[in-house]
Amino acid sequence: MLAKTLSAAIVGLDAELVNVEVDIVNGAPYFALVGLPDAAVRESRDRVYAAIKNSGFTFPLHRITVNLAPADLRKEGPAYDLPIAVGVLAATSQVWHNLLDGALFFGELSLDGATRHTKGVLPLAAMARDKGIKRVFVPAEDAAEAALMPDIDVYPVRNLAQLVGHLTEMEPLAPIKIDIQAAFETEPVYATDFADIMGQEHVKRAMEVSAAGGHNALMTGPPGAGKTLIAKALPGILPRLGIDEALEVTKIYSVAGMLPSETPLVRARPFRSPHHTISYAGLVGGGQWPRPGEISLAHRGVLFLDELPEFGERLIEVLRQPLEGMPREVSISRATGSVTYPANFMLIAAQNPCPCGYYGDPTRACSCSNAMITRYQKRVSGPLMDRIDLHVDVPRVAYEKLSSTHRGESSAAVRARVEAARARQAARFAGSGLYANADMGPGEVRQYCDLDDTGRRLMKSAMTQMSLSARGFHRVLKVGRTIADLAGCEGIEATHLAEALQYRARSQ
Repeated sequence: MLAKTLSAAIVGLDAELVNVEVDIVNGAPYFALVGLPDAAVRESRDRVYAAIKNSGFTFPLHRITVNLAPADLRKEGPAYDLPIAVGVLAATSQVWHNLLDGALFFGELSLDGATRHTKGVLPLAAMARDKGIKRVFVPAEDAAEAALMPDIDVYPVRNLAQLVGHLTEMEPLAPIKIDIQAAFETEPVYATDFADIMGQEHVKRAMEVSAAGGHNALMTGPPGAGKTLIAKALPGILPRLGIDEALEVTKIYSVAGMLPSETPLVRARPFRSPHHTISYAGLVGGGQWPRPGEISLAHRGVLFLDELPEFGERLIEVLRQPLEGMPREVSISRATGSVTYPANFMLIAAQNPCPCGYYGDPTRACSCSNAMITRYQKRVSGPLMDRIDLHVDVPRVAYEKLSSTHRGESSAAVRARVEAARARQAARFAGSGLYANADMGPGEVRQYCDLDDTGRRLMKSAMTQMSLSARGFHRVLKVGRTIADLAGCEGIEATHLAEALQYRARSQ
């Protein structure tokens, strides 16, 4: 007898519909699984057999053929356990065929029939909604994640016996409902508040400008000056995620298998801080079965590279493409196909001025030779430095500031100004697909970054004295536009441009 169920394959950040066809005929016991499965899918035969038997149902001792169509789409992972088990039960009339119409099944089974956490549930739910599939059955641990998608009924399945009770209408399951709006009423918890950072007012101002326009920044200073602490405080002043952005980020973490079941929706902007020993695939994404890398996990958030010169040259140079142009994304090509992941992140980097870290420090002598300092500073190429908008020196903090009981401005107060500036940018770029000032191309720079006569004279002088490239010229204007937005000004004034040039001077 033939039975059909629906499931899905995760391809990149999206899901493709998979038809699971189960055919059982008389013959010597045999379980054939076809349709380009990987090793984890082929092992479903043993998990499904044990789950059905241990759940108290009959497993047919006949010839069973399971086809995962389309056959030219590679299938990976254990998520096909549940649809295969349902197909076997339907083909042996242990569940009702008519209840399988318009239903999609996705999930791993343990040997006792219980369901396990399965990654990629949110893209699956989005695909089901787009295809008009109204009922989705997933592991109970992942049901809240799938229920983030509106207009579909998500049924939490704890074990195979519970699902059979629903498919025989003996013990119907109730779909789970999630109020996504309620999740946005609570404030995310941030690791560090700006009020806890003593001194470094000019660095905090630079981070505010960076957050307001989505600009990349590099902090240079001796060890212990607070570079890492300031970077960790940056997510607290970024605009809060909107619903669409939160779903976009959540989808990435769902596919990567990094979404905790107790927090089905990512509410805080990502902050990723990979170690300098990270591999190329770990940073960019990839592997035999491509997975998102750190630059995609930092999408709509911050990618913090501490000790930037310690990262391999190949790792650093691969950042060039995602840092320039729109859309900001990374494509990974393999013999079996290619996938594209979003990579619209803010790059915040930190470095010491030399190998020992004390070059230029007023209180501690540097132990490095001139050759060592030059070699260290050249580890990061000029083209990448040219793509960083703000270059900020982070000096040693004086005792008086460290011991002061006065708290600085809170992250919430800074974030209010940043959100006001981003609101001006959203109105300016409405319908253009641009996200922030940092995303502007040459056309938008000409349109929105016009200077008055004083500003033109200042910019002309800076081009000569600082030897700005064309990219550097445009990036100064974009930073000036952000500073004007923070000040609530329609045009870029000379004071805004002067501050933007100050942030550019460190790279020259």
